[in-house]
Amino acid sequence: MKIKIKAAAKINLMLDILARLENGYHSLFMIMQSVSLYDTITVKKTNSGGITLSSTEPRIPCNEANIAYKAANAFFNAAGIEDRNISIHLEKAIPFEAGLAGGSADGAAVIKALNEIYKAELSEKELCAIGAKIGADIPFCLTGGTRAALNIGDVLSPLPDLKNCWIVLAKPKVGVATGKAFSEFDKHGVRHLDTCSMLYYAANGDFEGICSKAGNVFEQLIEVPQRVPIKSVMYDNNALCACMSGSGPTCYGVFTSESDAVKAYETLKKDYKETYLCQPVNSGLEIVEVQ
Repeated sequence: MKIKIKAAAKINLMLDILARLENGYHSLFMIMQSVSLYDTITVKKTNSGGITLSSTEPRIPCNEANIAYKAANAFFNAAGIEDRNISIHLEKAIPFEAGLAGGSADGAAVIKALNEIYKAELSEKELCAIGAKIGADIPFCLTGGTRAALNIGDVLSPLPDLKNCWIVLAKPKVGVATGKAFSEFDKHGVRHLDTCSMLYYAANGDFEGICSKAGNVFEQLIEVPQRVPIKSVMYDNNALCACMSGSGPTCYGVFTSESDAVKAYETLKKDYKETYLCQPVNSGLEIVEVQ
């Protein structure tokens, strides 16, 4: 049996760090949104060879270090399955190390595909519990749409769908150190965002209110030199908001006008190869082929 799944990228309409937990992790408040930029993951049952992994992105490991491989192992362990002969192929379109949950989306797709292939009949809640052990964004990627994500990302609540709009993503050529950013938070803290207003607007589907409160505390902790000019282009083309997603470095802009979004996209594409024009979508995963 073979299953092919499209796995959506995500952006953070809001990301605030509330506190450092006793276990060393951090309590977060996030409003997350799936967008129409997809990896395509193919999972196939084989006769032998254990778990094998391949990818169109040469920079990511195709071994036990890959989140998709870890997700497969976690699923098999949770479901008590000994027959672990599968192949996983990742057709990457979501940028690598971008703050868009590309790896988590892949892991979520693997978990969903294996649940179908092995007819394990695990519930969405059970699948999310498996995913949370591997990566904080996997539970959201398994569900997707517009959601509040709390704690370490494992507590999810659905929200009204985001109004139809256009979203421009632009990834600078720079890396980020998420661990260092959390360390800076532990040392100095941050100016917290208006989470109460954001939750109110999001719960009531108030698009303009959501955009007015959009923000990411990592922008206080992570230095991305290209962030300011990227956001300036977005605002110059009438973006309602422009923020960094996740721990970066990708920035996004939200537009009500398609023509404004296209102008921003075309301008940014000249300087930033990994620039994308997309829209919000209402689910994180879509099965596109079953054989």
